[in-house]
Amino acid sequence: MTETAGNTPAETPSSEMPAVPEDLARCAMVIESAMEHLLKENHPPLAVASALLGGALGLLARSMDRDTILSILDSAAHSVRSGEIHAATQAQSAPENEKA
Repeated sequence: MTETAGNTPAETPSSEMPAVPEDLARCAMVIESAMEHLLKENHPPLAVASALLGGALGLLARSMDRDTILSILDSAAHSVRSGEIHAATQAQSAPENEKA
């Protein structure tokens, strides 16, 4: 069975990762596009990341309580400390490197 143009990452089954909700996948695609655009304009990666993080924290602050935000940040810090975040980044870029 072939994929159709309407398929999203949320609709494609994967044995490695759980399905991503369609709205999350769509938001992630927009953010990725914005980051690529800013980096192509030679904005420093630290500036782009800091702006995204600041914007995300502002959005979280408008939509949830302090303890929930701290829990999210604790989870993110754990992912960095354990190496999960770097492993996930390397796994995502590996297929692109193999497409030669």
